[in-house]
Amino acid sequence: MAAILYYAIPGFVLLLALEAASFHYLRDDDHDRDLVGFESRDTRTSLTMGMGSVAINVGWKLVVVAIYTGLYELTPLRLDDGDWWVWVLLFFADDFSYYLFHRVSHQSRLFWASHIVHHSSQHYNLSTALRQTWVPMTYLPFWLWLPLLGYQPYMIVLAQAWNLIYQFWIHTERVKRLPKPIEFIFNTPSHHRVHHGSNEVYLDRNYAGILVIWDRLFGSFEPEGERVRYGLTTNIRTFRPLKVAFSEYGALWHDIRQASGGRNKIAMALRGPGWRPDDGLGGGHGVRG
Repeated sequence: MAAILYYAIPGFVLLLALEAASFHYLRDDDHDRDLVGFESRDTRTSLTMGMGSVAINVGWKLVVVAIYTGLYELTPLRLDDGDWWVWVLLFFADDFSYYLFHRVSHQSRLFWASHIVHHSSQHYNLSTALRQTWVPMTYLPFWLWLPLLGYQPYMIVLAQAWNLIYQFWIHTERVKRLPKPIEFIFNTPSHHRVHHGSNEVYLDRNYAGILVIWDRLFGSFEPEGERVRYGLTTNIRTFRPLKVAFSEYGALWHDIRQASGGRNKIAMALRGPGWRPDDGLGGGHGVRG
């Protein structure tokens, strides 16, 4: 079932090509003057990060399924995949798990070191959706409760796939705002542009996967207002995939070594990217407040 995400890749490529073509052949100066659009080196880096992520996940998903299977066998609980309501609950449970994962990935630097990859582009188009981490292990803890509830491993992996497929299309400047009922319930391009903004008002906002109701419930929602400035508060300024993938781990390790005392070292890893000990040390990328 994890392969459903791989089957979607040709569709991703087609939509990406259509979006890129629209900037050349369907330009509207009144609408497009504020759009960032595409840049060849940036797009090439995003595609490289995406291909690397796919290759790494081929092996990592086997490990994940093995862990899910072990937990599923440990619990006496069983949820019947023939019951429609089980799938409805799975939809909400998976989406809530994604919200938690995404929020922690911005508020803990150890997790941010992986997730920063996705925010490292100063452009916002469908290729940005493919700019994914090469360290996917940070996802694991937030879904472990689902096999313990009695969800079969294939169901969990399938839910993760449909969530990521949904999120592809919201990485675009081409869609402004959708009708209000949709904007109120679902994550949309407008909401997700905010999430990718480095503007002060947009930092650490709109963690939604599919449903934006989690952001509304937990106080992390911010509507799109001022022009979004994409990227990090301190951009990495490189198109080299290895640096994009791992530079923040190097910066984190440097800061941990420099911090004085065990408590500060642990806090440096677990607290937010913007946290610094009293000695003021720290030099990571993309401080998120």
